[in-house]
Amino acid sequence: MTNYILKDENAVYHECGFSCDNELFIKLEDEAYFITDPRYTIEAKEMVKNAEVIETPRDLYVVAKKIIKESKIKKIFYDPSDFTVAQFSKLKQSLKITFKSAPNFSQKKRIIKSDREIELLRTAVKLGSEAFDQFANYLQNEGVGKSEQYINFEAMRILQLHGKYDLSFHPITAVDENAAKPHAYASDKILSSDSLLLVDAGLKYERFCSDRTRVSELTDDMNFSKIQKFKDAKKQKVYDTVLKAQEASIKIAKPGVKASDIDKAGREVIEKAGFGKYFVHSTGHGVGLDIHELPVISKKSSMIIEENMVFTIEPGIYLPDEFGVRIEDMVLATSNGVEIL
Repeated sequence: MTNYILKDENAVYHECGFSCDNELFIKLEDEAYFITDPRYTIEAKEMVKNAEVIETPRDLYVVAKKIIKESKIKKIFYDPSDFTVAQFSKLKQSLKITFKSAPNFSQKKRIIKSDREIELLRTAVKLGSEAFDQFANYLQNEGVGKSEQYINFEAMRILQLHGKYDLSFHPITAVDENAAKPHAYASDKILSSDSLLLVDAGLKYERFCSDRTRVSELTDDMNFSKIQKFKDAKKQKVYDTVLKAQEASIKIAKPGVKASDIDKAGREVIEKAGFGKYFVHSTGHGVGLDIHELPVISKKSSMIIEENMVFTIEPGIYLPDEFGVRIEDMVLATSNGVEIL
């Protein structure tokens, strides 16, 4: 594709090294344009690479249409998820060219990670892991008697390192029966000794995301390793089943394997243990500039794993009104398997 227009911040950042919340990026053959308003011009001119920065106090779409019209191109690609109906209508109005829909256009370009991107992701994962350790230390010393909402705030504070890092997403800190909700909102539920706690969280390093989920019990020596011991036999059985499922998916994941087969390997473990109907989501997703990007690791996915793809493997079991367990790691597809980052 030689002619395309982008609006998504991460898609634009991938093209030129900078983005903001009011920009359009246009690529026309060998020319590229970054259009923004005066609030961002100074930074844009300092940071945008391989594109002309155009400042306008007016509607960005007016300027974009003028550039496209003067180029005399006949066809331009766009990602339909980039634009609202109103924005796309404004863009198309009075332009006599063909707009070609290209869903996930940018994510497809970014699905194979460069060496630099892999190193940034490694760093994000390392920092995220260190934050989990700090959070476990906080919980074992001060967690008893605190609410989910309070420890959620503490998780954000620790992950962000007093504002140094952005969050990959709002963290999940779910206790006991709330952990049966895969994307639970923090409530006023109070933590007590031996509470089961599910934590799903990540941070961004130079815009690249980390994503990790661990489950533990609130004790004096709690930690977020993948080897966990629970006092309750049912919790132990569910936890061990999820861990075995994750290991099964990791074992078969490698270049050339269907994403659906990675999902199937872990799902079969959970089904054989009698918990099949309680695994309610896909096994994983790509991670990069977006927290959820390609490839999709699900039972319906037709994608084939390729070297240097980065994605999560995160099976789970969720027992309504009881508890839930999910174990998640980011992995890198290598020449002969996957490496847990």
